Amino acid sequence: MEALREALREALAGLRGAGGGGGGEAFDRGRFWEALAGAFGAASREATRLSLAAARAQTCETLSEEVRSAIIGAILVYYQLPESQGKALNNAVRCATIQMVEGMIQLIEVILRTPQESLSQEQLISTGGVWEACDRVSCLPRDNLAAATLAISSCLELIKDALEEMEQMQTEGGASPGDLLEEEALGLAWTDAERQLLGPCQGLVKATKAGLRKLLTAMRTHGGADTAEQVAQLDALAEAAAELSPSVDELVLSLCPPVNQLALRLNAGKLASVLMKMLEVTRTSHVCPPSEESWVRFLAEAVDHNLGKIKDATQGLLGDPGSAGGGWCCAGDTRPEGHQP
Repeated sequence: MEALREALREALAGLRGAGGGGGGEAFDRGRFWEALAGAFGAASREATRLSLAAARAQTCETLSEEVRSAIIGAILVYYQLPESQGKALNNAVRCATIQMVEGMIQLIEVILRTPQESLSQEQLISTGGVWEACDRVSCLPRDNLAAATLAISSCLELIKDALEEMEQMQTEGGASPGDLLEEEALGLAWTDAERQLLGPCQGLVKATKAGLRKLLTAMRTHGGADTAEQVAQLDALAEAAAELSPSVDELVLSLCPPVNQLALRLNAGKLASVLMKMLEVTRTSHVCPPSEESWVRFLAEAVDHNLGKIKDATQGLLGDPGSAGGGWCCAGDTRPEGHQP
């Protein structure tokens, strides 16, 4: 069993560092998904056999080899998914495969440290964990459009959580929920100057939320994954969206009193930059025909407007004169100079 665990750990390490695979032959999508479902099903059955055999002290080298073959077989099927099918899709399938392998390793570790007399509660839970990981194959996105949509939807949920935290901070006068013990939070509240920064910071986060929601709607309406260009554009959108949540988190943390206004200004600028990048990637992609361009311009103006307010409120910290909001427009934005939304 120790040898089986080490073999799976080695396979897992390779899987974590892997990209897509695929050979030179034309990719048969239907055959791939059929093979992946079969491989995950085999891994689930081997987990059951292993768990029952361990409870009866009947584990043997043959069974260990069958478990190893089932897991390696599932990994090899994943490696048949070409990178040309999209990074987002590859990542979704790879993550599901990693979770399945991790679940099997956990089950083996439980068996190794549990007396082989009967099925322990921990062993039952670990076996169920492998089943659950294997069952996820039926829920995986089947193309890069579905995979990118799923990834961006996850980003949107994180932004919603951050916005709720900002609203709670506003209610509590600046204390970040969960970050401080109640007695530590006493006496920490925003000054009037710090409170003035909350509105435009919330405006940036709300623009981020709105941008992701609009993007998802545009993807569902206009998105496709039928050409290499479309697949690449979907990956670029997912990658741009993934940068938003960490930047939002940094901005929210910098709002906790006492506020370091220089750090807040820099974090606001970083969020504005990555959001404008996402809007520009959206504007130049196939999901944004002319009918969608108006909301991209509107949100670009909202970013410009809120960032300008933050810069005005912190003017002098970097030694630059006035608002720099006018520099945050999407390419192709033809607003008159000095226009404010």
